[in-house]
Amino acid sequence: MIFRGFWDKLDWPVVALSPMDGVTDAAFRYIVCKYSKPAFTMTEFTNVEGLSRGAVQMLVAFLYDESERPVIAQLYGVEVGSYYKATLMMCALGFDGVDINMGCPANKVAKKGSGAGLIRTPELAREIIRSCKKASKDWSNGMTLEEAEVPEGMIKRIAEMNVERAIGRDPIAISVKTRVGYDEKIGAEWTKIILEEEPANISMHGRTLKQMYMGQADWEEIAKCAEVCKGSGVTLIGNGDVMSMDDARGKIKDYGVDGILVGRAVFGNPWFFGEGEPTVEDRKRVALDHCRRFAEADYAPFHNIRKHLAWYCKGFEGCRELRMKLMQTHGIEDVEKLLG
Repeated sequence: MIFRGFWDKLDWPVVALSPMDGVTDAAFRYIVCKYSKPAFTMTEFTNVEGLSRGAVQMLVAFLYDESERPVIAQLYGVEVGSYYKATLMMCALGFDGVDINMGCPANKVAKKGSGAGLIRTPELAREIIRSCKKASKDWSNGMTLEEAEVPEGMIKRIAEMNVERAIGRDPIAISVKTRVGYDEKIGAEWTKIILEEEPANISMHGRTLKQMYMGQADWEEIAKCAEVCKGSGVTLIGNGDVMSMDDARGKIKDYGVDGILVGRAVFGNPWFFGEGEPTVEDRKRVALDHCRRFAEADYAPFHNIRKHLAWYCKGFEGCRELRMKLMQTHGIEDVEKLLG
C-alpha cells in the first residue's frame, strides 16, 4: 500500500510551484500564496549531509508560513543515513512531505552523484527513497531526534522554530523530482525504476542533465513517463516551459500528466496561479510588499531580494530605468523611496 498522505487530499489535476534554488525562499513562497494559491509549495533544495552533521544555519531554508500548506521540504545528497536523519528533522518541523531532488543539473551537485547524478546510480536512488520512507514511518512510531543521533544544536534550533506550531506524529509522504535522463532520454525506463520504491509522486522535468535549461522541454517524453505511472497509484507531474495557467491546463490534457509544476513563469508574477493581469501599480505595490516581508524575516543578505525586485519591472513604460535603480538599492528604505 502506497502511503500518499496529503497527496490524496489534493484537487487533481494540480498546478503547483516548482522548487528553484536561490528563488523559492520563504518570503517568495509567502508572497505567491498571498496573491494566488498553488496546489502546494516546495522549499529550495538543501543538502542532507550538512543537515546530518549539524549545520544549524541550513535550517533557514525550512522557514515557512501556514498559508503555504501543503508545504514540502526538498532535500538532496548521496548519503543514505543522512537522508534518514534529515527526513526525521523535516517530520519534526511539521512539513507535509519530503521531496528527493534527483534532477538538479548543476555541476557542483551532479558531479558528486546527487541531484540528476542519481540517474546514473539507480540502486543508490532506490536506497535513498527507502531510507526516507523508513524515517517517516519510524517518526510515526515514536522515533525521536535524540534517538536518531541528530546533533544537539539542530534539535535545539528545531525546537525554537516550532515554538508557535504544534507538531504531530503522523507519517509524511515521500516524493521524487527528477529529469528524463542524464545525457540521453530514458524517461520511461527511469520512471519504472523509481516506481519500484513506490514514492507518493514523481515530478518529471522534460530535459536531460546534459541539456541543463537549454532547448525545449520534451513533453512527449514526459507523456511516456505519465503512461508508465497509470494504474500504479503513483501520480506524475510534468515540469518545463509552462508559461501560463492556460498552457498548464493544455499540457495536462494533451500529455496525460496528473499535474504541472511551474518555475520561471512565476518570476515577478505571484499572481500566476490566479486570474486576471496585474496593473503597473499592482506590480509596484506587491514588489514593495515582497521586499518588506524579506527584510522583516532577516534571514539572508539584502542583495538576495534585488533579482526579485527586478523581475517585477516588466511590461510598462519606464520599467527598464526602474529596474536599474532597484538593482542599486541597499535596503528597504531605498526601495520604499522608489516604490512607496
